[in-house]
Amino acid sequence: MPVVGIVGGGQLARMTAQAAVSLAVEVRVLAAPGEESAAPWVTARGATGTLGEDGFLDGVDVLTFDHELVDPARVEAAELRGVVVRPGSATLRFADKAHQRERLAAAGIPVPPFAVLQSAAGAGALAAAHGGWPVVLKAARGGYDGRGVAVVADEAAAAAFAGSRTVVVEPLLPLERELAVLVARRPGGEAVVYPPVQTLQVDGICHELVAPAPVGADLADAAAALALRVADLCGAVGILAVELFVVDGRLLVNEVAPRPHNSGHHTIEHAATSQFENHLRAVLDWPLGATTPRTPAAAMVNVLGNGDVDPRDRLPAALARGPASVHLYAKGPRAGRKLGHVTALGDDPAEVRGRARRVAAALSGAA
Repeated sequence: MPVVGIVGGGQLARMTAQAAVSLAVEVRVLAAPGEESAAPWVTARGATGTLGEDGFLDGVDVLTFDHELVDPARVEAAELRGVVVRPGSATLRFADKAHQRERLAAAGIPVPPFAVLQSAAGAGALAAAHGGWPVVLKAARGGYDGRGVAVVADEAAAAAFAGSRTVVVEPLLPLERELAVLVARRPGGEAVVYPPVQTLQVDGICHELVAPAPVGADLADAAAALALRVADLCGAVGILAVELFVVDGRLLVNEVAPRPHNSGHHTIEHAATSQFENHLRAVLDWPLGATTPRTPAAAMVNVLGNGDVDPRDRLPAALARGPASVHLYAKGPRAGRKLGHVTALGDDPAEVRGRARRVAAALSGAA
């Protein structure tokens, strides 16, 4: 039985462990000290600590990640020890937004206009060159689910956000829509692409998605081809999520995440092979599964924390709201926290979105 080690104990590790059961793959999860881990609920082999400081890697056939906020030096040290790490340290460097922007731009991949700054000084120059304030500032490292990103209206606000850290500054673009494409890629470069989805982002957090994205075939094909280019550039192994802006009919790469991703949660029910199973297959260098949709339409709505409302207490009532698949992450309630998601399948995009919203609202206490 192969053994896959996962750094990070959140919902992505949890759902990867669930997929591993059917493949008879053993999963071991390393949660950070103090992390409220969701994964041990579904895997008996969990540990708490920091990568490289205990015996977690002993007996692990391949190491992968539930998040990319990992010390690159520790990942490189594991590689030097002979541990098979997928994605590797070179791919994980793309978690640094400055590195990501510079590498993508140098390769001719379309990205928004940007500047990498060691402080907020210089943000005004980019604003002046692209229509003025406000602009978007992104911390080069550490941002996730809206954290580390701010829309700022002037130089004082930019300075307050940036402090002394490295930031990426971009104009606030008139977005037509936001898309996401997932690529599953093996070490040798074989890859499969999931059809593009449209996401609804609020304050940097994905609230819901619709699959397939309501765009023409030409744009959908271009998005898939662009995601494959990015995956090749990154040397991705496993799932790579490519988030895209559509501006004036053009695709721009917004962000890249080298791991299973919120924009692929619907694939558990909607795709012939879920993103979590394909991530395992890819990091183990096994044949990849088909990404064919099972129904014409799907919608996924995140269940976000609403005060002290615990969706586990509301589950029976929510299940009565209509046929949908509910995934709860066994995490304590906190305002704005991702506590679960709901997926609905069917023929009509508007109908499945409404159904998923109703069930999610019942779980969060919003309805």
